[in-house]
Amino acid sequence: MENVFRSRNRTKPIVYHLRDVTRDRASEGVTFRLRVPSLQITQGEKIALIGESGCGKSTLLDMLAFIAQPTDIAAFRFRPDEENDAIDVAHLWKKRQMNQLGELRKHHIGYVMQTGGLLPYLTVRENMALSRSVLELPPDDTVDSLARELGIARHLDKLPETLSVGERQRVAIGRALAHEPPIVIADEPTASVDPFAAEKIMSLFIGLAEERNITVVVASHAWRHIKRLGLRRLAHHTHRSQDGRTTETVVNG
Repeated sequence: MENVFRSRNRTKPIVYHLRDVTRDRASEGVTFRLRVPSLQITQGEKIALIGESGCGKSTLLDMLAFIAQPTDIAAFRFRPDEENDAIDVAHLWKKRQMNQLGELRKHHIGYVMQTGGLLPYLTVRENMALSRSVLELPPDDTVDSLARELGIARHLDKLPETLSVGERQRVAIGRALAHEPPIVIADEPTASVDPFAAEKIMSLFIGLAEERNITVVVASHAWRHIKRLGLRRLAHHTHRSQDGRTTETVVNG
């Protein structure tokens, strides 16, 4: 197993290794299928999945975050750190070990939602500290430091509703980073802001991830500013069956 997780880059372990993974979703007689013949993501990589709405970007992110269970799996392994062996996620799903999958997600993954997903009754500080509270991490200056780096320190004691959309997305990014996870997954984190603000927020996000050697997987429909930041783009294509009853997106990387 070890040689598989060193095959691409001898100095960095492979965090995700997927082979022949599919997820089917049916709606009104039409089946959407996401198929991943092969995907490997190494520690510290910054990955982008670019495409329009409905092409399967969110589905792939949810599988990588152990939220959406694949329909079929040949191999799905996860190695969040170098100190431990790869975890057989396919086996955990097969055995319905949802609690263990939840623990993996809670400890090792930060998630930035398209709409931010902030709790409206908590202050910015409390929202950003939420993941740390859940993990019962000791109090420190992590939230204050992140807020300064994200340019939202003056808003820490405000409620989310008093912030602009762009500021709320910065809070969401801070919350995803606050418990210092090795992996952050972001689903269209700048879709709700104008292109200038989107580029600035994404640059801040990737810069913070680089400083912390965090593996990032981001879905977006805007390749222009993502490309400037040096993210590796996953190859994918979508096609529809002749009878129009099945739409399949294939992702490789």
